[in-house]
Amino acid sequence: MNKIKITLLIVVAILSFSSCAEKSKEETKIKIDKETLNENFDWLLGSWKRNNEEEGKETLEIWKKRSNSEYSGIGFTMQNSDTLKQEKIKLKDVDGKWILEVHPQDEPAPITFNVTSYNEHEFICENKELDFPKLIKYWKNGDKLNALVAGDDLEIAFEFERMTQK
Repeated sequence: MNKIKITLLIVVAILSFSSCAEKSKEETKIKIDKETLNENFDWLLGSWKRNNEEEGKETLEIWKKRSNSEYSGIGFTMQNSDTLKQEKIKLKDVDGKWILEVHPQDEPAPITFNVTSYNEHEFICENKELDFPKLIKYWKNGDKLNALVAGDDLEIAFEFERMTQK
């Protein structure tokens, strides 16, 4: 009887240790994945000029990293030195989920999109409750930055080149 108790104690100890080791591996993997994700959006950083804009207009986006869990951007379109439209943009981690907030200058509050997929070179955001856009996608394309805003029957493609520092 004593041998059975000792054997059971050994088995329980091994299983407990094994379970703790697996949990530790999972926690480490999640931590590493989250750190990698935080670095993934760094490809947005910098000043970008749209190169497929209408004649006479100029669209720019400027992205900065505020912390490992927040990036902020500003996008604006100008014509003859007048700002036609402007929007503030935030990409941030809220309770372990990434969201994109877009705050157009003529709206009282930001519009929120959930990041539905991402990797080290792109992310896709969706808000299916909106008429337009329902989807926003950003991706790195070589040394260019591309974006797409899309709704049911309309897609607008953006291609940006990095602006050189003077």
